[in-house]
Amino acid sequence: MKYLFWILLLFAAAVALATSSHNPAYVLLVYPPYRVELSLTLFVALYMLTFILGYGLVRLTLAAIQLPSYVKKYRLERAQGKSRKLLDDALGAFFEGRYAAAEKASAHAMELGDTSALHSIIAARAAHELREFDKRDAYLADTGGKSVGDTTMRLMAKTQFQLDQKQPQSALNSLKELSESGIHKHVGALGLELKAQQQARNWDAVLDVIMQLEKRNAIDKLAVDQLRQQAWLEKLRGQAQEIAALRALWKSIPDEFKQRSKIAAAGARAFGQLGDCRSAQQLLADILNAQWDSELVALYGDCQSDNAVAQIEQAEKWLNLHQQDAGLLLALGKLCLHQKLWGKAQNYLDASISLEPSHAAFTALGQLAEKMGKHEQALAHFQKAMQFH
Repeated sequence: MKYLFWILLLFAAAVALATSSHNPAYVLLVYPPYRVELSLTLFVALYMLTFILGYGLVRLTLAAIQLPSYVKKYRLERAQGKSRKLLDDALGAFFEGRYAAAEKASAHAMELGDTSALHSIIAARAAHELREFDKRDAYLADTGGKSVGDTTMRLMAKTQFQLDQKQPQSALNSLKELSESGIHKHVGALGLELKAQQQARNWDAVLDVIMQLEKRNAIDKLAVDQLRQQAWLEKLRGQAQEIAALRALWKSIPDEFKQRSKIAAAGARAFGQLGDCRSAQQLLADILNAQWDSELVALYGDCQSDNAVAQIEQAEKWLNLHQQDAGLLLALGKLCLHQKLWGKAQNYLDASISLEPSHAAFTALGQLAEKMGKHEQALAHFQKAMQFH
C-alpha cells in the first residue's frame, strides 16, 4: 500500500510538471528597486526545492539536538542487555553448583552499574556456599531496601545463612524484622521459622508453625507426623523438674501419640526420674495391654512402685502370652531383684540372656550376684555387660 501511494504521487507530479511546462503563465516578484520575472514552472520548481531543503535542515537540526538522548538510550539498552545476559549466566551457574562463576557474573554486573538486588543476593548466596562469609556479608549489605521485594530477599537470605551457621536466635530476629516490615509470613518464611524454632528447641513454637504449614497444605503429612512426634518427645525429655507440670504435659499429648512406644518410653522415664513410679507403671501397663511392644516392656522393671507384688503379677500374666520375650523376662528379673526374690530373679535374668544377651540383663545379674555376696561372679557379669554397652 505504501509503494502504491508513492507511485501514484510520482505520476501526479509528472502530470503536473508536463502540464505546467506548456503553461505560458509567469510570476513577477517586485522589491523596489528590484524586479524579477520567472516562469510559473521555474517558480514552482524553486519553491519545492526550497521546501525540501528547509524540511531537511529542520530534521537535521532536530536530530542533532536529540542525538545525546539517542546515544544515552542506546548505551542504556546495551547495558541492560549485557546485565540480562550476566543475570542469566549467574543464575545458571548458581543452580548448576558453579558458585565461583555465579559470584563472578553477579559481581561484574554490579561493576557495570546494575542496581538490581538480584545480583547482590546471588553473589551473597554464592559466597556463602563458598564459605567466604566476609564477602557474603558485604554483598548482602549492598542489597539495601529499595523496595519491599529487595528487603524480603535480603532478610530471607540472611535468615538462611544464620540457620546454616546454627544461629537460631539471630534467624528468629531476622524473621521478626521481616514481619515488622509488613510482609505477611509466606510458606518460605514459615519453613525457615520451623528450622529456627527446632534449632532453638522451642517445641511449643515448633508445633504452632507445623499447624500453620499444615493449614496451607505446604508440608508432607509424613513429615508433619515425624515433626510432631519429635516435638512431644523433646518436651517430655525436658520436663523433668516438676511432677505437676509433667502430668499436665502428658495430659495435653494427643492420644494417638501417647500410644507410640517412643513417646510412652519417654513419658515413663520422665515420671520415673521424678519418683512417680506408679504413674510410670500405669502408663506402660495401659499401652502394653492395648498393643504389645517388646522394647517398651523392658522399661516395666526400671521403676518399682510401692506395690511391686502387683507389678510382678501383671508381668507374669503377660508372660503367659509372651513366653519368649527377652524384654519381659528382663523386667521380671529386675522386679524380683527389687523384692529380694533371688531365685526367681536369677531364673528370669538367665532366660532373658539366653534369648537376647544385653547390657541391662548382665548388669542386673551383676547386681544380683553382689547382693548374694558373689563378688567374683558380679565382676564377671559387669565385664560382660560392658561388651554390650
